[in-house]
Amino acid sequence: MNFEEHAAKPLLAKFGIAIPESHLAFTSIEAQAAASAIGPCVVKAQVPTGKRGKAGGIKLAATPQEAFQHAEKILGMEIGGWKVSKVLIEAQTPIARELYAAILDDAASKGPMLLFSALGGMDVEEAAERDPTAMRHIAIPIDEGLTEETARRALDGVDLSEHAGSLVDVFLKLYRAWHELDAELIEINPLVITKDNRVVALDCKFTLDDSAEPRQKAVAMQAAPEKRTVLEAKAAAAGLKYIELGGSVGVLANGAGLTMTTMDVIAHYGGSPSNFLEIGGEAYTKAKTALSILLENPNIKALLVNFCGAFARTDVMAEGVINAWLELKPDIPIFFTIHGTGADEAVALVKERLGIEPFDLMDDAVKAAVAAANGRAAA
Repeated sequence: MNFEEHAAKPLLAKFGIAIPESHLAFTSIEAQAAASAIGPCVVKAQVPTGKRGKAGGIKLAATPQEAFQHAEKILGMEIGGWKVSKVLIEAQTPIARELYAAILDDAASKGPMLLFSALGGMDVEEAAERDPTAMRHIAIPIDEGLTEETARRALDGVDLSEHAGSLVDVFLKLYRAWHELDAELIEINPLVITKDNRVVALDCKFTLDDSAEPRQKAVAMQAAPEKRTVLEAKAAAAGLKYIELGGSVGVLANGAGLTMTTMDVIAHYGGSPSNFLEIGGEAYTKAKTALSILLENPNIKALLVNFCGAFARTDVMAEGVINAWLELKPDIPIFFTIHGTGADEAVALVKERLGIEPFDLMDDAVKAAVAAANGRAAA
């Protein structure tokens, strides 16, 4: 779950990180009123995406009338595929220096990581590309968390000794927020040092781990609405976990881990998945709906079914897919690989009712599906 700035920054404030005064406005009149109360301000488009400044979605306003004029232009514009329906009116901050700080999940170290750069602001990504050493990567031991000693390593060799204590304090609070809020990512860009030597968060990107929603109900209610394709919305309404992708190999598997593994293997063998669709034990009752949604994607050229049964029986799942396939009569090739509970019965069903021989090895099934999608014979 992604959060817009107006919902993310107050989360930082709850953990003691300073943020500017601000008010949310849905109309230019409201923006003008907020600017009258705040004084010189920044008018900031509220959408759950980056590059707002470069798109013209962030403007300085010296007067309420100027805030009104900026809001008039920003409201209704589109940034990163999102229509701007609200703006944040925020007090201007006297900036002396812009920095960058974030805590995020790191696959390589299998734990959290602190990122820090003395080059913050709109061009931090470009700066990091030009100079890879500009971004510090500090792995955080998951069993001990971020300590002051570890946090200080991010500042080694950086000319910020005067502000080191304040910055380390922010890093520790940021880690605590990441941990207690079940975040996948919590990022401050820019984190600024003001002309009066305060450390203030001028923006925040916050991503909540979807699986933590039951623990974070109050926080999750503030998340930005999900942006879904027509097919993704249709799948969500049917209770299916579906993500539309740009490839040509359709994927139908049980279990999120198996589905993602299948997608990785498709890519390994030179293919590209057209979707993520994890169906599990619901395959018997929802196979027709799932297949209908998959087949509406015009890019799909072949379908790979990968079932591995543990508690759910693969023969029951396979029967659901077979029934749906026979009813819908698609004109694309389908490939099966089936293992686990009920696999012998499932393989027999596929052979008997579809006249198709499932593959013993997932790799072979993937190779065949990729070859079919690419219009060539399997090697």
